Amino acid sequence: MLLPFLGWAVTGMIFFVKPGYAGAYEILTAKTYPLEKTVSIAPNPAWREFRCLRTVLGDHLIARTDHGWVHLNPENVQPRAVPSADEVRMLMTDAISVNPKRYGHIISVVEGLARTDTNIEIRLDWKSLTLQQRGGDTDLLDLFYKIHYLQWTGIALVDKVLGFTGLVLVLVLTALGARLAIRPGKHG
Repeated sequence: MLLPFLGWAVTGMIFFVKPGYAGAYEILTAKTYPLEKTVSIAPNPAWREFRCLRTVLGDHLIARTDHGWVHLNPENVQPRAVPSADEVRMLMTDAISVNPKRYGHIISVVEGLARTDTNIEIRLDWKSLTLQQRGGDTDLLDLFYKIHYLQWTGIALVDKVLGFTGLVLVLVLTALGARLAIRPGKHG
């Protein structure tokens, strides 16, 4: 019983104070620029939404369909080719320029995954033109989350059984404590 209480208390305090959350869960986006020319696009009925934007790599048309995101060239509405490693580096370098202290400089790019000299990984989803960043601080906070929510083994069924058992024991302990607190004392 002591381990869950210590885990909940320590991680609960961390969740309350939120040290390092800003950087660990910072939303990184591709830097956009004003469109240089008027764009006229006839929306495809299969699109649920679309957006047109400009990055250091040029103009992009991003559309969401029932089957996911598609990345198109706005001039001909054809799929846009996956960028080269150099183009990914250029796009990410532009994006991370907003927080050089956290991201530093890109040291490698392999298949849409970049690593920086500050030990941050940045992943590009080309279809939606989104970036996700993760560092050691993100991993540490995710570990605290697993401790707090009794996800100790990594096996979902075992974690659920342990979590349920832990919560039942906490309720039993609470009931016993309440009974002792309100029980009339014996005077003799």
